[in-house]
Amino acid sequence: MGWFNRRPRAADATPTKLDREATREDLAALEAFVASRRGVEFYLEPETTATDTTVVAIAHDGEWIRRRTGSPRAAGSIARKHAVPLYEAARTGYPERMRAWNRAHPERHAR
Repeated sequence: MGWFNRRPRAADATPTKLDREATREDLAALEAFVASRRGVEFYLEPETTATDTTVVAIAHDGEWIRRRTGSPRAAGSIARKHAVPLYEAARTGYPERMRAWNRAHPERHAR
């Protein structure tokens, strides 16, 4: 049954990555988004078994992009460099303006 297995559970679990790592292009896309839009905020999404650490950059009108950053430290570095607020999405959630923008642009989610 495995209830009294001597090996710790963590030794059985092998980390899997179903997605790619962050690239320079991902970081450049975040910086370009910040440079070309007003009122941008970053929302940090933690690494999962399916994807690397990501940041959702949301502009003042709700337009947004999601890109990998590789680590929370890299996300913080970009945020500080561009004086952009950085929030933890798991704690704060996403702003209503993002949901309103999604409703106004359904073609973006038709992929």
